[in-house]
Amino acid sequence: MKTEALSGDILQGEGEVSLPWWRQRRRQHIDWCTVWFCIMGAALVGITVLAIANIASAELADPAHLLEVALSSEVIGSVLLTFVAGANAVLLLILFGTPLAYVLARSRPSRFKGVVESIVDIPLILPHTVAGLLVYLLFMRRGWLGAPLSEIGLSFEDAYPGTVVAMLFVASPFFVNTMREGFEKVPVHLENVARTLGAGTFTTFRTVTLPLSLRHMYSGAVLAWGRAIGEFAGVIMIAYYPFIISTLIYYSFTTDGIHTSRSIAFVVILVSFAVFYLLRRMTRYLGRYDDRV
Repeated sequence: MKTEALSGDILQGEGEVSLPWWRQRRRQHIDWCTVWFCIMGAALVGITVLAIANIASAELADPAHLLEVALSSEVIGSVLLTFVAGANAVLLLILFGTPLAYVLARSRPSRFKGVVESIVDIPLILPHTVAGLLVYLLFMRRGWLGAPLSEIGLSFEDAYPGTVVAMLFVASPFFVNTMREGFEKVPVHLENVARTLGAGTFTTFRTVTLPLSLRHMYSGAVLAWGRAIGEFAGVIMIAYYPFIISTLIYYSFTTDGIHTSRSIAFVVILVSFAVFYLLRRMTRYLGRYDDRV
């Protein structure tokens, strides 16, 4: 019996080994749904790749001019100003948007909740010029908030605070909605267990809910930051100066033409790709968990 089983295993193993590689490949099942999904997705990604390749081919043909533009103090200062202003807007969103997202996630459905959610989403559907006009009318020197704040020395017109507040306004839905989805995925019974053990509402939020939502907070912050640094019309309405990168490209296009503005745009593409690639890579080390069933 042992000899027969052993000989059968050997024959089976020899049969598998003796099959040619092309016949073994044919045995594998091809998931055509995934193949077509990849093809359709590649078409969308391909548009971005073609657009970048188009500008890259023109800029790499004159690397001396590209290097001169990239190392200019005006471009470096504008890039740093844009990134820092966007980061400040995101910090304010984390401070004020996180409590709002938690309340929206834990409150029961009602007409009032629907109204608040619609107000949060308004910057998503407004044209950028309308969003900039709203920010300008509110924070200008004679505005409802701009007038009292200017009396204490905080000016928004053609000033850095104006850039930050415009970025905050247009980026707020991205952070609040992402953070709200993260809070909704945290089971309520975990919070109830913490409360039965004597934890208060804020302690439960700080020790249970927020740690389980860190990945969503990080993703929402990255999305909001990307939306903030890419804003143009909302910023230019209230703070044309100091130049952020989008304003600098527009100014360079209207004064020097396409050559210099294209070089600045290519530098921004390279820097943005490198920064966001690093930020996306960091997500694997933040809030490691797998909530798939």
